[in-house]
Amino acid sequence: MKKDNSTSRRKFLHQIGATGLITAASPFASLAAQEKAEERILNYDRRISSNDKIRIGVIGFGVQGHFDLNTALKVPGVELAGICDLYTGRIENAKELYGKDLYTTRNYKELLDRKDIDAVLICTTDCWHARITLDALAKGKHVYCEKPMVYKIKEGYPVMEAARKSGKVVQVGSQRVSSIGLAKAKELLAAGEIGKLNMVNAVYDRQSSIGAWQYTIPKDADAMTTNWDKFIEVTEKMAFDARKFFWWRAFKEVGTGVAGDLFIHLLSGTHFMTNSKGPESIYSTGQFSYWKDGRNLPDVMSGVMQYPDCKEHDAFQMTLQVNFISGTGGQEIIRLIGSEGTIEVRGNNLTIKHSLMPEAPGFGGYDSVFTFSKSMQDEMKADYEAKWTPEQRKRKVKEDIIFKAPEGYSDHLDHFTNFFDSIRTGKPVVEDAEFGFRAAAPALSCNESYLSKKIVKWDPVNMKLK
Repeated sequence: MKKDNSTSRRKFLHQIGATGLITAASPFASLAAQEKAEERILNYDRRISSNDKIRIGVIGFGVQGHFDLNTALKVPGVELAGICDLYTGRIENAKELYGKDLYTTRNYKELLDRKDIDAVLICTTDCWHARITLDALAKGKHVYCEKPMVYKIKEGYPVMEAARKSGKVVQVGSQRVSSIGLAKAKELLAAGEIGKLNMVNAVYDRQSSIGAWQYTIPKDADAMTTNWDKFIEVTEKMAFDARKFFWWRAFKEVGTGVAGDLFIHLLSGTHFMTNSKGPESIYSTGQFSYWKDGRNLPDVMSGVMQYPDCKEHDAFQMTLQVNFISGTGGQEIIRLIGSEGTIEVRGNNLTIKHSLMPEAPGFGGYDSVFTFSKSMQDEMKADYEAKWTPEQRKRKVKEDIIFKAPEGYSDHLDHFTNFFDSIRTGKPVVEDAEFGFRAAAPALSCNESYLSKKIVKWDPVNMKLK
C-alpha cells in the first residue's frame, strides 16, 4: 500500500486540476479546493509516532466487518487488537487471517473491557448498533458505527447525547460523505452551476442473489454456533433461524431492509451535497418482485420525500429507488436537478449537463397562438419580434463538466482516514452522530411508511416525529 499511496496519491493535485475536471472554463477547480483535497490524500503518507498509534477492536466480523477492518488497517498507525463475533466460524476465520495469538471473544463487553483498545468498529446486525455504541462510549472508546446508526428512531436520542457527553469521536459509516466526488458536487451546486435545485432522483439497484443478501450460510449454523440466545437479547424472543442470523438485512425483526442498507447511502450523500438537515414528509411503497425467500421487507422499494425551503437550500423533492432485480444490471446514481442543468453523481465521478432557458418567453410552435385569427397572429408576432431580439430568443449554451476521481481513489479509505485523524487531532469528524441520525431517521421512516401505508411527518430541525 505504501507504494500506491506515495505514487498515485502524490500526483493527486495535478490530476484533479488537469484531468480530474474537464471544462471549457474551470473557475470551480479552485486552488483552495485542490489544496484541501491534496492535504487529505497526503494524510495517508504521514509518518506516525508510537504515541499516535491507534489500536482497534472489531465487533461483528461479517461481510462489512471484513471490509471495514481491511480498509482501516491501510491507514498508517492503526493496529488490530481484537475481534468479536457471535458465530464460531468467524472467530476461527479471524485467527486464520490475523494469527492464533489475536484476542478474540464472543462477548463484545469483554472486548470493551480491554485497556489496549482505543476505538471499536461496530459492524453488527442493525438491531445491536445503539446498544453497543452506548456501551463502547461508556467504556471510553472511540466509535466507528456502520449505518444505519440506529435500528429504531427512538434509539437516536440517547446515542447522540452519549456522543456529546463522552468527548469521544463517533463516526457513522456512510463513506460517501468523505468522497472527493461528492465534495466537488457540493462545491458546484453551491456555486449555482445548475441554478436553483428543485429535485433529486436517487437510485441504488442490484441484480444478483448476493446483492439481494442471499449470502452463503455455513453448514454448521445452529443455535449454539451462532450464540442465538445472545443474538436475540435486544429483540423479541424468536426460534433459531439461520436466515435471520446470516441474511438479517431482509428481516424487520433484526434488520432495516433496503431503506437501512441503501436508501441511507443516497440520503447521507444528498444531505452532504445540499447541507440539508432532512425532509419534512416521507412516503414509501414497496413490493416483493423476485426474491420471495421468506423475507418480510421488500426487494423493490420507492420513496418520495419533500425537503423544505430553508437557509441551507431551496425546497426540493427527492425520489428514492432500490430494485433488487433490475434489468439495468445494477446502478448507483444521485441526480441533482436544478433550473439550469443536472449534476449526475456515479460513485466518485460526476457529470454536469446544462440546459438554460432563453431570455425571451416562448411564442409559436406548440402554442395557442395558431388558434387565433390570422390578423391577430400577425399582430402578436410583430409585437413579439419587436420586443425580443433573435439572440434573446435562443437558448444559452454552457459547457458540460466532467469530474473523475484519480484512479485507485477510495472514499472508504478517506472515511477511515478522517475518523482516525479526528481521534488524533480533535478536529470535527465528517459524519458525527447527529449527521448519522439525520440520515437514519428518514430511512427508517420509509419502512414505517411502507408498513403503515401512511405519510410520515418529520421535523428536520428538531429531529422529531410530528
